[in-house]
Amino acid sequence: MDIDLIFKALANPIRRQILLWLKNPEQFLSTEEYGDFNRGVCAGHIECLGKVSQSTMSNHLSVLQQAGLIKVEKFGQWSYFSRNEALIQQYIDHLKNSL
Repeated sequence: MDIDLIFKALANPIRRQILLWLKNPEQFLSTEEYGDFNRGVCAGHIECLGKVSQSTMSNHLSVLQQAGLIKVEKFGQWSYFSRNEALIQQYIDHLKNSL
C-alpha cells in the first residue's frame, strides 16, 4: 500500500466521487438500462456520470488504479471497474492508527 499515491488519488473530488459511484452503482445508474453490476461498472458509464471527456475520465481512473483503490477487468473491448475494498479498509485502518 502506497499511502502517498492514495492521498494523491483522493485529493481530487472527481476521484472521490468515482469511488462513491462504484460503491453503490445502482443508486446512480439504472439496472434496467445498464444491466447488473456484477462485473463492476463499465468505463463508459462512469464517463457519462462524470460529464467529462473520455481522456479526462481515463486519467482519473488510471490514477485510482495506480493507487490500488480500484480494480479493472476486461471483457472483450470493455473495461469494468470496481472498488478494491480490501485496500480501502487497510487504508482506513492505517489512518485510524497513525493520525
